[in-house]
Amino acid sequence: MTIELEVNGGWLTVCELSELTPGRGVAALLPDGSQAAVFVDRGGRPYAIGNRDPFTGAQVLARGLVGAVTGRPFVASPLLKQRFDLESGRCLDDEEVAVRTYPVRTAVPSPA
Repeated sequence: MTIELEVNGGWLTVCELSELTPGRGVAALLPDGSQAAVFVDRGGRPYAIGNRDPFTGAQVLARGLVGAVTGRPFVASPLLKQRFDLESGRCLDDEEVAVRTYPVRTAVPSPA
């Protein structure tokens, strides 16, 4: 199974699902030069948000701490600890701030 992000109207393969550790993120370089932070929860559900912390400008959200509040998964920035909802991208600590989210899916690779 692979993790794929929808980027520019197509699906981009990021990595094998087995390469992700639940609760830890990885950064993916996208074709336009931006980055996505990709996560998988303990149930195997993938999430993808922009990797850029809007409070500092650093590309670090993939290294953040993953948790949940009222059943909603989030990642806390490793720098200033603001929490970002993994489903909506909304900052849980400042409602005027959000990061981009990406449609994400798991897929069975096509035989070569």
